[in-house]
Amino acid sequence: MTEHEPQAVQARYARRDAATDAARYSLYANAAALQAQQERLRAMARIWRAHGWTSLEQRPMAEVGCGSGGNLHDLVRLGATPACLTGLELLPERAGAARATLPATVALVEGDAARAPVLPASQDAVLAFTLFSSLLDGDYRRHMAQQLWRWVAPGGGVLVYDFVVNNPANPDVRGIPLRELGHLFPGAQIHSCRLTLAPPVARRLPAPWIAPASALLWPLRTHRLSWAVKPR
Repeated sequence: MTEHEPQAVQARYARRDAATDAARYSLYANAAALQAQQERLRAMARIWRAHGWTSLEQRPMAEVGCGSGGNLHDLVRLGATPACLTGLELLPERAGAARATLPATVALVEGDAARAPVLPASQDAVLAFTLFSSLLDGDYRRHMAQQLWRWVAPGGGVLVYDFVVNNPANPDVRGIPLRELGHLFPGAQIHSCRLTLAPPVARRLPAPWIAPASALLWPLRTHRLSWAVKPR
């Protein structure tokens, strides 16, 4: 396993243009980003309801690579209890942004998530959104998956939202096909669906057209939401 992968991730993020990222992922200014978020939220709720969860209240849940806290905010809006949420973030500036906006009772852990003090079998769900595609070292990616799997309680799972194809314009990420997800979580029962119209396509469409286009042009969906369930 390459122990320097966290530093490599930090270096790759440092090369990114913060202003471009802010505009590209702004839910207020970017209709494509808003559509992707809403589509993802509906799919998350659908997956967890099908799993038998009638509520997220009092369920311990963690997100690895929580960034500035957007997905944790979404969990709170879906009914999760803030005091039961944990965000883990490698980049100090992103962890600071999350702390500035999230409820004070959300636990935030800064640093390498693979070394985080999360107890085994303590989480009903662990979120990994565009996490594995950002880890280019295969051994470290498998090590991270093993850590997340340790944290999940039997009957819970890891919720993965990630690219399924490589992005030729971005060599700092790689697609995670469904078969690799099966290798990362052997023994898991995986429920999966394709989401998110290719952003370069979605950003060129008028806002009212994005949702219908995503429904019709499903081969152009670039991401997959997968719920990998740990047997009881």
